[in-house]
Amino acid sequence: MSEDISFRDRPINLDAQGRRKWVYAKNPTGKWFKNRTFFTLIWMSFFIGAPFIKIGGEPFMLLDIVNRKFIIFGAIIWAQDTFIMALLMLSFVFFILLFTVTFGRIWCGWACPQTIFLEMIFRKIEYWIEGDFKERHKLDQAPWTGGKIFKKTIKHILFIVVSIFLTNVFLMWFTGPNRLFEIITDPIGLHTQGFVAMLIVSAIFYWIYSFFREQICTMVCPYGRMQGVLLDKKSVIVAYDYKRGEPRGTKEGGDCINCQQCISVCPTGIDIRNGTQLECINCTACIDACDSVMTKVKKPKGLIRFDSIEGIEKGHKSIWNVRNKAYSVVLAILLGFFFVMLFTRSDVETTLLRAPGTLSIITAEGKVLNIYNMKIVNKTHRQMPLEIRLLSHKGTVKRSSQAALIIDNQSTVEGVLLIEIEPSELSKGKNKIELGVFVNGEQLETVKAGFLAP
Repeated sequence: MSEDISFRDRPINLDAQGRRKWVYAKNPTGKWFKNRTFFTLIWMSFFIGAPFIKIGGEPFMLLDIVNRKFIIFGAIIWAQDTFIMALLMLSFVFFILLFTVTFGRIWCGWACPQTIFLEMIFRKIEYWIEGDFKERHKLDQAPWTGGKIFKKTIKHILFIVVSIFLTNVFLMWFTGPNRLFEIITDPIGLHTQGFVAMLIVSAIFYWIYSFFREQICTMVCPYGRMQGVLLDKKSVIVAYDYKRGEPRGTKEGGDCINCQQCISVCPTGIDIRNGTQLECINCTACIDACDSVMTKVKKPKGLIRFDSIEGIEKGHKSIWNVRNKAYSVVLAILLGFFFVMLFTRSDVETTLLRAPGTLSIITAEGKVLNIYNMKIVNKTHRQMPLEIRLLSHKGTVKRSSQAALIIDNQSTVEGVLLIEIEPSELSKGKNKIELGVFVNGEQLETVKAGFLAP
């Protein structure tokens, strides 16, 4: 390693006084950048298109927080399905942990929305209008002239337009495209709060990608700091082969010619040759830059590459160790439970609670009557005619309303349930009863409740 490295007590984009140092990253080119561009097209297609995808007439993905209803893979998850959502979130966390342990911070460089939006959209607009890193730096240092004002104005207008577009796509995940289009076409006065919320989110997007930029990754996001406890010597990361590259810049020394192209293309401004750092997002820009230089100087590519520390030191290529095997097993178990719970749950969920403040009543026929508040949630995409029967005792189940109990798709029905049971069927005090919820003669659910007898 280089001899002039000192311990860093601050992010690379801050100076000794804590002032911001702007990063002017060079426009990357190369094999890995092409792969990232292709992946970005797939990712953006999913981000924009997922709210339009239908499964059985229902959205593929919908996160309706207002109505406490989520649709995942076309299946409706209500607030009552908290356990299923918890399994999904836990599975996502373990997925990130597994990928970090095995492949480092590749999520940040390839799939994180912050990186994709900044590097593949906003920075591309900047390159197109202001030029590459040298031209941009020169423009920012230049006095305000007509040409500079024109370029900056056009750039920021496009930034605002893109921010508003991304915000509305983001909102589609929570409202669905049809509802969003209704809101957009309606008069603003009908949706003042939603319109203000959209402007606030758009302003935050614009501020982040215009000014705050890579500081989200280096100063706000805790994921980079998690690497310190998640990575080990077998984790595959973007790594500099110091055994081959050192000493730098000498004919008789290593392959690194100290051209510093790896630094010029880094979107967070670090020197990857100093080892793994919290700012590195594994974007592979430095790999492309180094491979290009190695080709020009007629030396083998791969001085900077995806590899583990153990791979560089010992040539060890296996990515498996005890930790990522354990995470893989736990992730497989969690996903298995998630899909089993999602696709084997009951089509309806019934909540039956005794009416507050009521006691048992003896009817004119001599039966014991209890009154309950009932709520039934239809988790399917079809309308259901329901029937509730008493399973555990001889008795009758009546509703306060005599209308047929029909529940629409993805909706709830509430009402009062009157349950009458022969005294001979009951013991004194509290009894346990079971009811069945039937649709066209098929029992969908069993509900248990307490029943008071005098």
